[in-house]
Amino acid sequence: MYHQCMKTLLASLVLLSACARATVEIQPLAEGLVRPGLDVFLSSVPAGLRGKRVGLITNHSAIGRDGRSAIDLIAAHPDLTLTALFAPEHGIRGTVAEGAKIEDERDSKTGLPIYSLYKTEDRGPADSMLVNVDALVYDLQEVGGRTWTYVSTMALSMMAAKRKGIPFVVLDRPNPIGGEIVEGAPLDPRFKSFVGMYSIPARHGMTVGELARLFNTRFGIGANLMVIHAANWNRSQWFEDTGLPWVNPSPNLRSPAALKNYPGTVYFEGTNLSEGRGTERPFEQAGAPWLDAPAVVNAMNAKGLPGVRFEAITMTVLPTAAKHPALTIPGIRFIVTDRNTYRPVRTALIAIEEIRRRHLADFRWSGSLDRLAGTDRARLAIEAGTLPALLDEWDREAAAFRQGVSELLLYR
Repeated sequence: MYHQCMKTLLASLVLLSACARATVEIQPLAEGLVRPGLDVFLSSVPAGLRGKRVGLITNHSAIGRDGRSAIDLIAAHPDLTLTALFAPEHGIRGTVAEGAKIEDERDSKTGLPIYSLYKTEDRGPADSMLVNVDALVYDLQEVGGRTWTYVSTMALSMMAAKRKGIPFVVLDRPNPIGGEIVEGAPLDPRFKSFVGMYSIPARHGMTVGELARLFNTRFGIGANLMVIHAANWNRSQWFEDTGLPWVNPSPNLRSPAALKNYPGTVYFEGTNLSEGRGTERPFEQAGAPWLDAPAVVNAMNAKGLPGVRFEAITMTVLPTAAKHPALTIPGIRFIVTDRNTYRPVRTALIAIEEIRRRHLADFRWSGSLDRLAGTDRARLAIEAGTLPALLDEWDREAAAFRQGVSELLLYR
């Protein structure tokens, strides 16, 4: 039944839905530098939004090319009235630990209310939060992987804007791991959760503005959506090619190197190995007290997987970490050697399979892999020894997805 649903979805992706909304077309800024949608928006606020009371869904990651925050820039803009702030997971300053509930507060600088979108069950703006809001503006850094909760916050906020009948404006940003590679199967709807609401691949190759268009048209939100393009970005560019200032999008994604691995190494959260939280390199390494790291590294390097090599290390884990706290443990580090050929989803699952095979007595699933992978097929394939065939099938499904969304893409 699932495969038939996927065929129907992929076929429908070839057509543009009639409920697509406007995208603001603004000419690239003269100097040719890559600029986020925030800069483009503030350079020429669309006429229909001038004078509006704005609610801003944001955090510390929303900055202009000059490093100034979206909160400060929008609050100071003469054509806009900022009336409310909305915080996703990790809070308005991005310092709250993963999964921790966030309470409402007040911004000390602007005096505005900060409504938490990560404390209630549905995690979207309640109608009471939008009383003084004429338009919702979304500006958060996307990371290129489906498990990123900011994207679910966006979808739920689009639904809230639809209910109230107000515009939803996405200030687009480049995909920091590029816009050309798509990897992993679209999520099985049976495994829908806040770390994966819609049937998109694990690595989707889209910007947040493109995802908003997909959610709005193909998955039926139907909001009055406006996407402000990032200027001068093309799909072949990764974050380090843009010249934009780096800000950690969350406490445990601390570098472009971590982002390159994240769509795959996040799956270690679904095992009893540490995914690097509580160490100096989260999502770049994985380890456990019982791990024979040299043997695993030798085996993984012998596989000749493209774009990556592996190194045996030791990881010192902070006492506050959820896994293996206050221990120094053996680990393996994922070192990207060619970002264009590296496939993090395939690589991480092959690594998990190799580790499990060598450590059957110690290895355990934590219970979250199915939710993170968006399917139980990865876990079952690893257990059955059929992972290579599944990964090849996923490659075909990812290619079909990319072809199906081509008309929704905003950048060359």
